[in-house]
Amino acid sequence: MKALSTVRKTSPSDEWILRLYVAGQSARSAAALRNLEAICEQHLAGRYRIEVIDLLKNPQLARGDQIVAVPTLVRHLPPPMKKIIGDLSNEERVLVGLDLRPRRRQSEVRS
Repeated sequence: MKALSTVRKTSPSDEWILRLYVAGQSARSAAALRNLEAICEQHLAGRYRIEVIDLLKNPQLARGDQIVAVPTLVRHLPPPMKKIIGDLSNEERVLVGLDLRPRRRQSEVRS
């Protein structure tokens, strides 16, 4: 698993900074990174930076973002900070969690 994956964009103010906290190179951690990269390429192409933080190597880094489970995705920019726990396989949930797609109203779900 790579330690840092970076994609630059043209305007620093539009950059999304995402931290993915993982525990080693487990299948779940690898799946979370693959899913996140795919979502970012499709919805944030050229406007994001992913920082992968392995808590087996740097456990003290969990305290700063109050990480209690892994994998956990933390959106630092744009504000507000958001957290999503899991392998990020539910694209709709990730998009809503990152505010890239509005949450569906109950009436839309029942239709």
